[in-house]
Amino acid sequence: MNYPSLREFIYQLEREEELLRIKERVSPILEITEITDRISKQPGGGKALLFENVEGSSMSVLINAFGSVKRMNMALGVHDIEDIPKRIERYIKIPPPSTLLDKAKLLPMLLEATQFPPKLLTTTHPPCQEIVHLNDDIDMGKIPVLQCWPDDAGRFITFPIVINRSTDKKIRNVGLYRMQVYDKRTTAMHWHIHKDGAHFFHEYKKQNKVMEVAVALGADPASCYSASAPLPYGIDEFLLAGFIRKKSVPLVKCKTVDLEVPANAEIVLEGYIDPSEMRLEGPFGDHTGYYSQDGDYPVLHLTAITHRKDPVYLTTIVGKPPQEDFYLGRATERIFLPLLKTQLPEIVDMNMPAEGVFHNCVIVSIDKRYPMQSRRIMSALWGLGQMSFVKIIITVDSKVNVHDYEEVAKILLSTVDFKTDLFFSEGILDVLNHASDQVLYGSKLGIDLTSKIEGEPGYGKEVPALIETKSLPRPEKITEAFKEVKTCQILELQAPILLVALDKQTINQGSKFIDAFLVHPEFSAIEIVVVLESHVDLTNISIVMWKFFNNLDPKRDFYFKNNRLGIDVTKKLPEEGYQQNWPEEIEMTSEIKNKVNKKWQTLFKE
Repeated sequence: MNYPSLREFIYQLEREEELLRIKERVSPILEITEITDRISKQPGGGKALLFENVEGSSMSVLINAFGSVKRMNMALGVHDIEDIPKRIERYIKIPPPSTLLDKAKLLPMLLEATQFPPKLLTTTHPPCQEIVHLNDDIDMGKIPVLQCWPDDAGRFITFPIVINRSTDKKIRNVGLYRMQVYDKRTTAMHWHIHKDGAHFFHEYKKQNKVMEVAVALGADPASCYSASAPLPYGIDEFLLAGFIRKKSVPLVKCKTVDLEVPANAEIVLEGYIDPSEMRLEGPFGDHTGYYSQDGDYPVLHLTAITHRKDPVYLTTIVGKPPQEDFYLGRATERIFLPLLKTQLPEIVDMNMPAEGVFHNCVIVSIDKRYPMQSRRIMSALWGLGQMSFVKIIITVDSKVNVHDYEEVAKILLSTVDFKTDLFFSEGILDVLNHASDQVLYGSKLGIDLTSKIEGEPGYGKEVPALIETKSLPRPEKITEAFKEVKTCQILELQAPILLVALDKQTINQGSKFIDAFLVHPEFSAIEIVVVLESHVDLTNISIVMWKFFNNLDPKRDFYFKNNRLGIDVTKKLPEEGYQQNWPEEIEMTSEIKNKVNKKWQTLFKE
């Protein structure tokens, strides 16, 4: 099923029992976040939530709408997300017609393709402009924008479909960039340096031109998803939405700017950005689970707010995974795999674990045919669009299921050779990566778990025998020997791993502990030791992996000794050469947690 607007999607969510209506009065300041965070971390992502009684606004708030496999499939009009990449492959793999009959067979597919481009409507009263606010009537305070986390700089629009054009008006960009609300008529526009929106902005800045911007809040689900998709430069995101919907996205002209927006959007913001004006934006609790740093960003001045009667404000929260954005990211992973294969055909499948928060870890299976092919793939991916931000790439053989983390981990711990299978590189990193000493770039790690073939280092090497667990030390022996260790846990695997929660008080304490541990004669059965911060719950492997991927700079934090490995993923200090500001983890206040606890049982009553 495809949805003309967000309204139809909401109705279908309710029919499928995927929506919870909350009539209890709630605050958009932190309270909605706490409720949503608890729901989204339920098995399978919980339910979508429609808050109908929000303090300070007459609008309802829809959140976690795409936060499950089922709802993501519903949003894109499929029973299985794999249906979309299969459609894409049909177009990619069209053989050239050699006969008149072949051309006739191709005609229906070509006719279908002509339906995809967005369609500009001429109607003067589209749904998104049922109510129009101009001049003194413009007031962002009427929209129930959330403050998501305690240390956020204010309220942030987190699911905006931001629309602008190149300076020559020929290329439209549709992106998803967060917007901090400053006052009734101004917001920030937070586009990262590598994004198309930032590229267009700098073109306007070079020409000293004012940039027009429109923002749709709550459009049809396919358009909402497409705004988040990593399309190649110059490809219209509304074209992708039309392809997914199998129907053109209807657009209408804005009231005060020369741009087009989805006709069925719930709310539209119109305005302009003066490239000469920048303002401090942030901090903001981001999808890494940490607060992103503040910085100067462009300012959007509103010239109009239009909306439907009784509009629904669509929003989302991000934070420690899993959250709603995981399911949006998984859709992107599946949909764009066929396009990735056109450039790297040896790729069979890929997976981005939730704990890797998209840009920290990717697992790739390949059809390996020649020596060092894995390193070629790693280097190619690190030079390819948004894949260039990935910190760790793990390659496995084609027969390995990249979605089975237990299988991948077993291969890693039973076959990895630190001398031949680790490939260190350097390159650009996501602006939200806080682990590297420098902002925007740092080291990367490739782990080659593919079977070695003749001509490749490691070919013919036998897998070492399994170490008997009885030779492993007791955890209390380690805490007795090292007083700075708060707690520790041993994972009795093919390559035994020690997880350590270290009470770090001094410079280079993590690396010094690793050096001392790896030469201690009583603990030689431990092959890998991972040093984490003292507050980490070592029994929660998901949290451990999330901390590992976030805090790791591979070249700096790996320590090898006699084919054993120590990894220091503790917080780094300026005295250790670290030149960024290490961010704080996102955590809700006890006051809000207690407030939600008291009303939890009444929130979901009919």
